[in-house]
Amino acid sequence: MNGLALHERFAESASWRMALPHTAAAVPVARAMVRTALAEVEHAADCDTAELLTAELVANAVEHTAGRGPIELVVELLPTGCQVEVHDPDPAPPGQLTRPVMEEPDLWQEGGRGLLLIRALSASCGHRPTPRGKAVWFTLPAVPAPRRPL
Repeated sequence: MNGLALHERFAESASWRMALPHTAAAVPVARAMVRTALAEVEHAADCDTAELLTAELVANAVEHTAGRGPIELVVELLPTGCQVEVHDPDPAPPGQLTRPVMEEPDLWQEGGRGLLLIRALSASCGHRPTPRGKAVWFTLPAVPAPRRPL
């Protein structure tokens, strides 16, 4: 099977939505959801990158928003790629996601690199207001499998 056939196999969109607890336990659940969604439809987006960036979004939502209820994970798979959104109850935009970084993160600090990873590894990212807070998202393109030599 060549790369085009793998890419063409997924020709329709599919989506998943899941409420997650507002705790650190949400991170591995979100990673598993993204991995399962991509595997279930044999999607051609980079699963490892999707899992990593999803974990960063969920960890940020848990750490930087008040625990007033669940957060929500939305995974949309399209023929052109995937989009992952995390909805949380805080309407404040995430710092440094779409603004230029003015200073490098402190190498000795445990945190402070998640949004940089999302910016660097995604095709696009951003945030938007929702009726109950905000959604922070990233997209990854579908990457055709390498072609086998003839």
